[in-house]
Amino acid sequence: MNPYHCCATCVHIQGVKKEQKTSYYCSRLGYETKTTYQFSCWEPKEEVLKLMKKRGMKS
Repeated sequence: MNPYHCCATCVHIQGVKKEQKTSYYCSRLGYETKTTYQFSCWEPKEEVLKLMKKRGMKS
């Protein structure tokens, strides 16, 4: 199990601030998501890939 695999670490997540609430939207899936969700289309951000590589993990 990969501890980094979640929407918050994916390149497709976008934070959208509405008034005083921030919503998260997946540009790949096309709908709102939560940062803790996991989907098989996960593509980690560059800094996450570097950290995973540093710790000897595979993406």
